[in-house]
Amino acid sequence: MSETRARSAAKSLSWRVVATLTTILLVLAFTGELSLAVSVGGAEVVAKLVIFYAHERIWDRFDWGEHRG
Repeated sequence: MSETRARSAAKSLSWRVVATLTTILLVLAFTGELSLAVSVGGAEVVAKLVIFYAHERIWDRFDWGEHRG
């Protein structure tokens, strides 16, 4: 049971949308500045998308915790 690279990329993208919106809302709540919130959200989306994709691919190399049918 392993994932294709395309599936890992799609999961990474959908998670980044949710996580980035969360970051933007948190920064907005703490600072009240929309431009700052969007700037922070934009900066973190690129970095975390790449990091999450790499994390998924590394985990895919290990069988630990998987059940094969």
